[in-house]
Amino acid sequence: MSLKVGDSITFERTFTETDVELFTTISCDQGIHHITPDERGKLVVQGLLTATLPTKVGGDHNVLARTMNFEFLRPVFTSDTIICEVKIEKYEKQENNRTAISTTFLCKNQHEKEVLTGNFAGIIL
Repeated sequence: MSLKVGDSITFERTFTETDVELFTTISCDQGIHHITPDERGKLVVQGLLTATLPTKVGGDHNVLARTMNFEFLRPVFTSDTIICEVKIEKYEKQENNRTAISTTFLCKNQHEKEVLTGNFAGIIL
C-alpha cells in the first residue's frame, strides 16, 4: 500500500487475559492491577501493551521509529476491543532515498471512549 498525507489506517484488537499474562512475563510489569482481577473479573491491560496497536500499524509499513509519544487517557481492561486510527501527517522522500513519516493516532474502546492518543515519527525502511 502506498501511503500519502491524509491517509488513515485502522487496526482493532480485543485484549485477553492471556495477552496480559504474557506481557507481564515479558515486561516484568507486575502491578497488582495486572495480575489480580477486579470486581468484574477483569485485569487492567498494561499501557505499553495497549500502545502496541499504533506500533503494529507502523510495523506493517516498515517504519523505523525515531520518536513515539503516548498519552494514556483511561484504563483498558481485558475483553475491551480497542480501535486504533493512525493518520499520516507527513510522508516525504529524503535525499538518502528514504521516506520520512510522521503520524498521529487515536485509540478508542468499544464504547467510543478515548483511551490512548499520541504520535510517532521515523523513516520507512
